Amino acid sequence: MIKVSEGAKSRISQLMAESGFEISQDFVRVGVKSGGCSGLSYELNFDKELKEDDKVFEDLGVKIAVDKKSFLYLVGTTLEYSGGLNGKGFVFSNPNANRTCGCGESFSL
Repeated sequence: MIKVSEGAKSRISQLMAESGFEISQDFVRVGVKSGGCSGLSYELNFDKELKEDDKVFEDLGVKIAVDKKSFLYLVGTTLEYSGGLNGKGFVFSNPNANRTCGCGESFSL
């Protein structure tokens, strides 16, 4: 399961509307790819179509699609949003990460 904080839901809703997506129908696609200063980095996009190997979750009315491989790295993660002057934007609170980089965009297991 992947969770979404209230702050992330609010920002996702706003960004989806601005980008021509509907929170009630479309998906936030979350994934992991090789790269970044810690070895793995997060991906976050909007999508209208599911793929065959996607796992789908819904939290606070936000539908999240994750490919099977990325799901293994993201189980138990909460997507948060930190705004304001010192805010980092979207932040992944991942209990599986042993080490994260300073910017919070990459991690290792």
